Amino acid sequence: MQPLATTINVRLFAALREQAGWGCRTMPLMGPSTPLQCWRELELGGEHLPVGIRVAINQRFVAADTTLQAGDELAFLPPISGG
Repeated sequence: MQPLATTINVRLFAALREQAGWGCRTMPLMGPSTPLQCWRELELGGEHLPVGIRVAINQRFVAADTTLQAGDELAFLPPISGG
């Protein structure tokens, strides 16, 4: 028997949010997945994360190949400049 699909919440910040036209979205998690796989599925900018994009799961910075769990909050954060 196939397990039921579960979901994660994906959040985009700053310029990524502006480019995509959305800031928060729920997406199905159909088995083992990583932030990089989600990036590809969301079609946010190619097969690879652009240089400088940070990934966080549940408000902790992680590597793009970290395994996601049901209910996780996945965030993509662009470089932020300021002065």
